[in-house]
Amino acid sequence: MALEQTVVQQLDPQVRSYIKNLESEHRNLEARYEVLEEKYRLLLFKRFSRSSEQDSPQQQLFEESEQTAETMWDTEGTSETVTVEAHQRKKRGRKPIDQSVPRVDILHDIDESQKRCACGHTMVRIGEEISERMQVIPAQMYAERHIRPKYACRHCEGSGDEEKPAVRLAPAPPSILPGSIVTPGLLAFILVNKFVDHLPFYRQEARFERLGIHISRQDMSNWAIGVARKLVPLIELFEDRIRGGPFIQMDETPVQVLREPERAATTKSYMWLACGGPAGAPVCLYHYAETRGPQYAQSLLEDYSGFVQADAYGVYARIAEAQPGITLVGCWAHARRKFHEAARASKKAGAAQEAISRIKKLYQVEKELRAKDLSPAAFLAARKKQVNPVLESFKQWLARKSETVVPSTLLGKAVGYTLKEWDRLVGYLGAPDLTPDNNAAERAIRPFVLGRKNWLFSGSPRGATSSCAIYSIIETGKQNGLDPYAYLHHIFTTVPLITDEAEWENLLPESLDVEHVNKAFLAALR
Repeated sequence: MALEQTVVQQLDPQVRSYIKNLESEHRNLEARYEVLEEKYRLLLFKRFSRSSEQDSPQQQLFEESEQTAETMWDTEGTSETVTVEAHQRKKRGRKPIDQSVPRVDILHDIDESQKRCACGHTMVRIGEEISERMQVIPAQMYAERHIRPKYACRHCEGSGDEEKPAVRLAPAPPSILPGSIVTPGLLAFILVNKFVDHLPFYRQEARFERLGIHISRQDMSNWAIGVARKLVPLIELFEDRIRGGPFIQMDETPVQVLREPERAATTKSYMWLACGGPAGAPVCLYHYAETRGPQYAQSLLEDYSGFVQADAYGVYARIAEAQPGITLVGCWAHARRKFHEAARASKKAGAAQEAISRIKKLYQVEKELRAKDLSPAAFLAARKKQVNPVLESFKQWLARKSETVVPSTLLGKAVGYTLKEWDRLVGYLGAPDLTPDNNAAERAIRPFVLGRKNWLFSGSPRGATSSCAIYSIIETGKQNGLDPYAYLHHIFTTVPLITDEAEWENLLPESLDVEHVNKAFLAALR
């Protein structure tokens, strides 16, 4: 090495400058190649591998030697003792049919002649062998005929009682969509099929045809829009509950909406989601917007005071700066995801795996403390005591990595993102209700994402708005333990009977006997 330096020093200054430029260009090309190779490997991973961020045993096996080698040279490599929790092995075999399912007994007896013993006596029954099989009857539908007898007087033809109508009959039964053929059961059935089981209206139309019933997709779409309009007061109560909670978790995802005014059909629109509400009564609120701009978030968070947990999208930061009462909290799941992508795309995944391991410790502490019956103050104190050393060590590790890793690589981006968002990422330590991430919002938005793969787009802004209302009700019910069909059926039965605005609060999940509503639904099926 010394000889090379001596030779270089004796060269002409222009030659030395040329060599230096070549070395610099070589390093830049190597860095660019590494970035492109990572992008290629990441695309392959996303295209052909599972999307879960959990490592499979096979992946861990093949990466073990690589991780071990890098950890040996990492000054921050730490060893830890892993405690395997005691567990019980499940008995193998078929899972028994739930006892709540009604039974129909079918007797399989031997012939009478076989009940006679060779000794001449009649054999007696000493027991029985029972096996169970599940039976299904295809969906049965029928038309309800609401018969209202008419009454009139043949003698005076009504002239004897001018204050009452000449022809009298019982009032028509209330309906959430008067003039239509829908019942609470049919409407709940159609909406659960689309918004829970992701079955588009055109597929439901074909299924109804196979049953000999003609219900067009246009009818179903119009019913969904009409019922969503009727449920606006309930959605407004959801908004009030969201603003009244100690925190709000937010997320957004693209959606394609046709027939938007002055916009091309291929223009990207957005479905926003906010999760929060009082403790023990979570609420999920969906909202359709033409853009990803700050308008909806600003309107929802107007005059709000509390924690807002979201990803690093700049809209939330600007709102928090404009409203001193809002404390913006980051999401460790987003940071972990970036390290996960770096681990999958890089040939040397040791550093990324080290970061994932450190983040995992935060979740381990959270899980252990949540399992204990601690008061809010005791929980906060215990969490800070156990987590702060992990965070301090992790931040130091990130600072060192930022000095050695190429910023344009996936690992460099993950390190940079985590350091930039650090103050917000550790913000969850300030409130007992907050968790390290806003996965509750991501879980709530997942049904919409799954459904979007089936129905692809909304036909109009009205359709997108109605979908938001129905998603809000279904997902809020699910968060509170309500069966989607049971909750919708109860709402569609009750709404036509409401005569006072205050009665809408009786439809909130927190006001209902969840077990009673769910059992009533199951009883109706049988």
